[in-house]
Amino acid sequence: MAKSQAKGKRPPLGARRPSQKQESGIARWATEWVKSIVVAVIIFLVIRTLLVQTFTITSGSMIPTLLVDDWLMISKVTYGPKLPFSDRHLPGLRGPRLGDVVVFRPPHEPDLDVVKRIVGMGGDTLAMKGGQLYRNGKPAVEPYVVHTDPGNDATHPWMVWQKRYLAPGVDPATYQPTRDNWGPIVVPPGRLFVMGDNRDDSLDSRFWGFLDPKKLEGNVLFIYYSFDPDSPRPLPALAAIRWGRIGKVIR
Repeated sequence: MAKSQAKGKRPPLGARRPSQKQESGIARWATEWVKSIVVAVIIFLVIRTLLVQTFTITSGSMIPTLLVDDWLMISKVTYGPKLPFSDRHLPGLRGPRLGDVVVFRPPHEPDLDVVKRIVGMGGDTLAMKGGQLYRNGKPAVEPYVVHTDPGNDATHPWMVWQKRYLAPGVDPATYQPTRDNWGPIVVPPGRLFVMGDNRDDSLDSRFWGFLDPKKLEGNVLFIYYSFDPDSPRPLPALAAIRWGRIGKVIR
């Protein structure tokens, strides 16, 4: 009687199947790797939500303090991080101050983060004459300000909102504000007035109004990377690095 054939094929000579111990080791390695990734993601989200965030400059409204393609580190701890899906904030280290360079979402574009400087607080009387900002009747000392288009002082339909906040003695019926000449207006309690350092090329509080501090995302700490996007070199992000700006603290 012929012998019955064995089911299946024998493994090739020299082939070795992983032992149960090896398979268990591989499974443990994969599990630990997945755990490490999950923990890293959680830590990143906590840091991103509660401590710091990054921001890239895409316009020239803050020249010369900030240039296009300056990469910024923003502190959320200073004013208190905003809780996800709400306007509520955890307690911060301090409140906003005059001169702070801040990131926020303006009322006219609630889905866009922008960066400006705080130039007025609640109770301040602000005005601009010939491009010079006056705070409470005195010229504001602003060594960081530039004027890149001084001859184009024009009216803007958005600026009519200022009529509701004019200082006593200013007639709303004859009030015609322009980019470089407006006010005096009084900042309401609990509100901020922000402007770009490049006063001739900044869509700021002059046009869209006061800022609620609850809209602040944080204040700018320093530049952690920078390059010249207009450089003729190929790959300017690598070939045109602005080394002198990296690490610059923003004030």
